Amino acid sequence: MKCAIIGGGAAGFFSAVTLAQKNPDADISIYDSSKQFLRKVKISGGGRCNVTHSCFEPKELALHYPRGEKELKGAFYTWQPRDTVDWFEDRGVQIKTEDDGRMFPVSDNSQSIIDCLHRQVVKNGVVLCEGVGVKSLLHEEEQFTLGFSNGRSERFDRVCVATGSMKSSSLTTSLEKLGHTIEPLAPSLFAFDITDERLKELAGISLENVSVRVKSNGKSQTGPILITHRGLSGPAILKLSAWEARQLNESEYQFEIELNWLGGRTETDIQTFFARMRNQKGQQFVKSKLFDELPRRLWEKILSYVKIEGTLQWAQLPKKLEAQLIKELITATFQVRGKTMNKEEFVTCGGIRLKEVNFKKMESRVIPHLYFAGECLDYDGITGGFNFQGAWTTSYIAGTAMAEKQV
Repeated sequence: MKCAIIGGGAAGFFSAVTLAQKNPDADISIYDSSKQFLRKVKISGGGRCNVTHSCFEPKELALHYPRGEKELKGAFYTWQPRDTVDWFEDRGVQIKTEDDGRMFPVSDNSQSIIDCLHRQVVKNGVVLCEGVGVKSLLHEEEQFTLGFSNGRSERFDRVCVATGSMKSSSLTTSLEKLGHTIEPLAPSLFAFDITDERLKELAGISLENVSVRVKSNGKSQTGPILITHRGLSGPAILKLSAWEARQLNESEYQFEIELNWLGGRTETDIQTFFARMRNQKGQQFVKSKLFDELPRRLWEKILSYVKIEGTLQWAQLPKKLEAQLIKELITATFQVRGKTMNKEEFVTCGGIRLKEVNFKKMESRVIPHLYFAGECLDYDGITGGFNFQGAWTTSYIAGTAMAEKQV
């Protein structure tokens, strides 16, 4: 049985290894137009590789995927983060869990993951065809003919598409001719470009628990935020960009966000707190740092923005200024005028329509023995290891199904 894996990333390697281990007689080749396999693994997680996330309940895990939740929930019952961790640790790569649930190799080096995957494909006799892209995919007489970038072509019994994002894929036309639908592609997991006086000279400041939402639809995301030279980034921003990826793409990245710098604190909470300051510490300057979660430089910037003088005491604070201060603390509005893609977090939503794929086998419902794995499908996760887990899960299922003996 001759099998082709199109794509030399995490999903391509894992599906090939799984296939080889479950059917040692299969003739397997991985094709990639690049001369560097696993290049996205190399730079992911700042070079540490965020392998997966310590969420071991499939139903809960699936909630971290803005697109594909329903399909992936069932798939995670077959292969979930615990299986991923066990797989790598059984092959000598120890995995650790950080406070936020992200899981990395103990080495803090993505090369540990790359070396492990390379060893496994070599050990199992998988042929690596670097620098050989697949330009066309035809299905005829129950076989597949692949046209390669070097001008030659070859026939295969089974094919797995694991190309990563379909954004620059040369197979889009071929897959559409075979009857598949490519859902609209849009960037996911990106930072926000903001030019605003309130953020000037604050680059590098981070906050642990900020709520942020796109003003037009109101669903908030909460988590750490980082102020950058270009605007805002950090997990809360990246999560918001994932959930609203298509809407923000349609807006051409011109939209307003609303921030609650104090996370879950409400207007009533802040009013009560300020009333206590008036009554109990009326002689204290308003500029004195009040909130542990709010860095002093940001607090002073907010006071300056609402024109509260440094010599003003709490007992002297006018109600109008108090209302403006509360507004800036929990409903600050910022205009976003673009996006910034983090090199280690580039993810695309969109791809092969999920209804056209049987997630029990990751097999096409349109063309028998055509399989899909990873980001080429129209699913994507938020930041934190969820996208890699989607790749491990779908490629394991695809590799297992491809390994089934031909009748």
